[in-house]
Amino acid sequence: MLLSIHPDNPDPRKVREVIKILQNGGVIVMPTDTVYSFASMLGNRKGFDRIARIRGIRSNKAHFSILCKDLSDLSHYTSPVANEVFKLMKRALPGPFTFILQASGNIPKMFRSSKKTIGIRIPDNKVAQAILEEIGMPLVVSSVHDEDQILEYTTDPELIEEKHGHHVDAVIQGGFGELYASTVIDCTSGIPEVIREGRGDIESIL
Repeated sequence: MLLSIHPDNPDPRKVREVIKILQNGGVIVMPTDTVYSFASMLGNRKGFDRIARIRGIRSNKAHFSILCKDLSDLSHYTSPVANEVFKLMKRALPGPFTFILQASGNIPKMFRSSKKTIGIRIPDNKVAQAILEEIGMPLVVSSVHDEDQILEYTTDPELIEEKHGHHVDAVIQGGFGELYASTVIDCTSGIPEVIREGRGDIESIL
């Protein structure tokens, strides 16, 4: 199902339709401020496993991120972070960055890697923010891509629906996505380390 939601003025009724799908254990494809992403509710085992299958990886090897509304979720889902790391995140977010942090005990065990870390994203995207605001909890997300490459079709929700529509419950058409994924910064040692350069401009937040 292709569900159109205006990228600048999301219709609350359509947002609630998305929420109903997610609360019923569904998987969607949604826009972010980088590439389109598969998403399900945090803690939903069925949705988590479905995303892993779509991505062609084993659930216990999955390194998915969580999408949060704002930094108020940070203390609940991660261990305390150093003051400098928190300041860096405040400068960077919302924005096209993923921060790798130590996970707290509130992250479901199925979702934590063997290192007990978690990727945190706060998207600068009105559709994503409307969904996160309405649902009131983080979403598990994984970028739509093929064979570790971001391909041009992944920017077009109609083409995504053609390829993945039979795997998911809804594809949100919220405008064209970006071609590049987020910049990933590992902060688990207390010293930020860029482990993947993406859309986010490092120089702008240092």
